[in-house]
Amino acid sequence: MASLLPTHVTFVVIIVMLIAASSANAFVNFHTCLEEVRSGAWGTIGGTDNRGRPISDISKATAITYNLCITACGKGSERFRWDTFSQQFGSWLLPWLALVSQLPFGTHSILQNLLSVLLTIGSPTLAAYSLAVTVLNGHWVARRFSHIRNPNSCNAVRALSSLQQSPLIVTKDTHLLASLLVLPENETWWDELVAGLEYTHTWSISAGTSVVWVIVAYVFTVIDSLQGDITQSISAHGQGIGSLWLWLLPVVTGWLQLSPKCDSKQLYRAIQQANARAYTVMEDSELVLVKDLPDAEHAFSLATPKYDIVHCDELCTAPIYNYARFLPWARSVETVARTFEALETPPDDSEKGELRASAAESIPVSRWGRSVWLRFLVASFFALLLQWGTTGAAMMVNYFTPTFGIGCRVASYLLYGCVGTFSWMLLMTSTFLCHYSTTTFRPSRSSRVARRLSIALRIIGKTFACLNAFWVIMACIFQFGNFYDRCWCNSSVIGLGEKAYNVIEIIWDEVHPMRVCWIIGVAVAAGSAFIYALFVNVFINPRLPN
Repeated sequence: MASLLPTHVTFVVIIVMLIAASSANAFVNFHTCLEEVRSGAWGTIGGTDNRGRPISDISKATAITYNLCITACGKGSERFRWDTFSQQFGSWLLPWLALVSQLPFGTHSILQNLLSVLLTIGSPTLAAYSLAVTVLNGHWVARRFSHIRNPNSCNAVRALSSLQQSPLIVTKDTHLLASLLVLPENETWWDELVAGLEYTHTWSISAGTSVVWVIVAYVFTVIDSLQGDITQSISAHGQGIGSLWLWLLPVVTGWLQLSPKCDSKQLYRAIQQANARAYTVMEDSELVLVKDLPDAEHAFSLATPKYDIVHCDELCTAPIYNYARFLPWARSVETVARTFEALETPPDDSEKGELRASAAESIPVSRWGRSVWLRFLVASFFALLLQWGTTGAAMMVNYFTPTFGIGCRVASYLLYGCVGTFSWMLLMTSTFLCHYSTTTFRPSRSSRVARRLSIALRIIGKTFACLNAFWVIMACIFQFGNFYDRCWCNSSVIGLGEKAYNVIEIIWDEVHPMRVCWIIGVAVAAGSAFIYALFVNVFINPRLPN
């Protein structure tokens, strides 16, 4: 919870600024303003029905044009009402912010954990993509090793799948790798590594309670909002916000089910303890511990924090950064798998002397790894489905809430979705450029340009995501605090332009169609979340090799 402290501070600051802004500007009371317009105090032109069509009898107006709204009502917003704000905030937003605390972090750095939170909130596409590609990788590595007949293949799948959250480095010394894979003496190395990675971040009483609380609170709030008088406080209503945040539920539950190994200290400890038992074969067929060799290099190791600035995201063990480790991890897995295949039959004592010669041959591995593009496209599809299924549903709810059209609320959601998707695109481009620059056999001008561009795009992408996280929280607070309840926002000027009008009084004939639109919006958001959760559960527990 310490990582969420800055978010709470930001929330308090925004509330203070909102109240101060409300106090500094003239308040607007749209219902009083409408009564004045109906009385003819502002003339007989400018009154409309709720579809924006002019009416001849101004006393029957339920809406007014944007120009008349500015003249008669003013440019300010409705008064900030704490009772409305607290009720809407506590029902529609607070449960989601509490659920964020159940995301796995593991970096042992408050700053990095906070950054993980901001990246997750600021780019749902990135959060959903990282989870999707992780479960696809786990399924792929199990299939990749399914045909390999080796006593260590099952442990290799379990270890490699668990190391997706780590900056894994597989040695280029094929002799060391071959020794690790096929020597019977190294079976204890695999057992030690798998045992060291058996710790879990999974379901607990607190996690289960948080998830159940969010689901129950969301269902009850939706039902209550549909049963009550929806014409009251319509401008501050959070129906769309509930759909906007629904993407968080399958992401959190997916990580809890997957139980990623992301504790940085435990990961490094597990590798160190296992490497203390790694054997290799010398030229005279003598078995020795790798740690006893001068300048010992281990077959498996984790990059240190001083590795390289271009790889800084790979070093962060929080699962949100799996997008950055996807390509190097897949290449490392392919190297291990091909070495297994090249040395399918474990050597006996008489063959140990030939191990160095047989393993010294280069094992060609593609720069991108096997099936990388397919997994990338599938993960991207479901990530975008979740992002825009929930964001689109939130936009639809507010679009079909009078005044119909694109106003401040719809535009806020649209901006959130676009920036979240754009930051994901920048970070993915950065990842591909980074991988290209580090897998080029000979340094070249193109590799150096790719390296610099990768760093720049990563910084820009993370900056956009962090700003977007603050923006979506501010947008929710602005809506609950009546900041959007002003002529410009209520008239949907962004979408309607010169034809903009402000619906002030909702007639009962419009309540039923509005309820239907809200129900459809909830169904679209919930359906997107369900499809994504179903996809995760299909691939989450692959069958291990026998």
